[in-house]
Amino acid sequence: MSLLPETKRRIDTAVARTQANGRAPSLIMAVVRDGAMVHFAGAGDEPDPDPDRQYRIGSISKTMTAVLLMQLRDEGRIGLDDPLERHLPGTPVGAVTLRQLLGHAAGLQREPEGDWWERSAGTDLDTLLRDVTADKLAYAPHRTYHYSNLAYGLLGGVVEQITGQPWATVLGSRLLEPLGLHRTTYHPTEPFARGYVVHPWHETLREEPRTDTGAMAPAGQLWSTTADLARWAAFLADPDPAVLAPATLTEMTAPVVISDLDSWTSGHGLGLELYRDGDRVYVGHGGSMPGYLAALAVHRPSRTAVVGYANAYGLRDASLGGLAQHLLTLVLDAEPEPPRPWRANAAPPPAEAADLTGRWWWMGREVQAAWRDGELVLSRIDQPAATPWRFTPEDTDRWRGRSGSNDGEILAVRRDPDGTARALDIATFVFTRDPDRLA
Repeated sequence: MSLLPETKRRIDTAVARTQANGRAPSLIMAVVRDGAMVHFAGAGDEPDPDPDRQYRIGSISKTMTAVLLMQLRDEGRIGLDDPLERHLPGTPVGAVTLRQLLGHAAGLQREPEGDWWERSAGTDLDTLLRDVTADKLAYAPHRTYHYSNLAYGLLGGVVEQITGQPWATVLGSRLLEPLGLHRTTYHPTEPFARGYVVHPWHETLREEPRTDTGAMAPAGQLWSTTADLARWAAFLADPDPAVLAPATLTEMTAPVVISDLDSWTSGHGLGLELYRDGDRVYVGHGGSMPGYLAALAVHRPSRTAVVGYANAYGLRDASLGGLAQHLLTLVLDAEPEPPRPWRANAAPPPAEAADLTGRWWWMGREVQAAWRDGELVLSRIDQPAATPWRFTPEDTDRWRGRSGSNDGEILAVRRDPDGTARALDIATFVFTRDPDRLA
């Protein structure tokens, strides 16, 4: 599926304007829909735009580290509420939990000890842990949102302790290889863009070092291409169940903490940043390393995303992440997702479900129960825009809620002596066939 010519023109114009005003040697953005890159826009010629050229993705590396942790959780090898001490014994900050570290809610300071790690060669894990002191906790957990690169160095250490393998090896076998991210690497691999700082007055370029960040690599080491980052965005929109359960990725997008308490426009989930734009919520992450910026913004309901790079450490009067979110909104407004075609059920409902379909009432409120794709779906007649309540069978006349306000609740069927369904008891709210009848 391609974008309309006018949508492409507006994207290209925005990219060219940001590159020119921001003074980036090169700036590229791509739109992803339904798992495919549908538009690639580039400006600048240092180097020429190329979807297979590597840039450094910086903190977008954290999203991959978070998925590794969630895989281990799903395998029962860790718990999100495990204290760090359980997996990295002896650290003075061991009382904080993995969940708090993933969501930047642990109160941990932003950086490790030593020289600025983004421009200095990194240390090994033992050295990183040795230099973590109790005063690295600036706040009590959940007191406030406080972004922490150090947290992800420690989480990478947890991955290594649990698996017995280096973080990069685990990343390759569990994510990069299964998802075909063959141009996402620990070290740069040609062709790659050189990263620069632009002199504020001379407008000359200074090439930045490409350091190995060592134990801090889980926080920001990786290199990738536009094509590979588009594949990663597609995964975050609609994950391959063989790599990560879709329900687990949805769990990662639930807020752990709101980072903007004045207007609630941003927050953080389990390794994913959350951005609200009107009624839409985007998930993703920004990235920066010396000489590089990266952006990733995904609208999961429509499976639409924008990814991008610049090889400058900062843009004048612009934000690459802000540009990505702007372009994502532009695409969704200009070309909303078309309705999915209705398709008939392959088979009628089983007998125990068939007599539950139809209309039910509670306190004068009417719901309609229908059978769809193996689930009992209840929709409120008075609130047609509300999320339907989907129920899956759990036992005889017992169903478990899977969506809407009754997610997780139990629907129990009450039957007359002749077996006819008389009432639906949904978490003590009893619906009957007659609006005037009590159960």
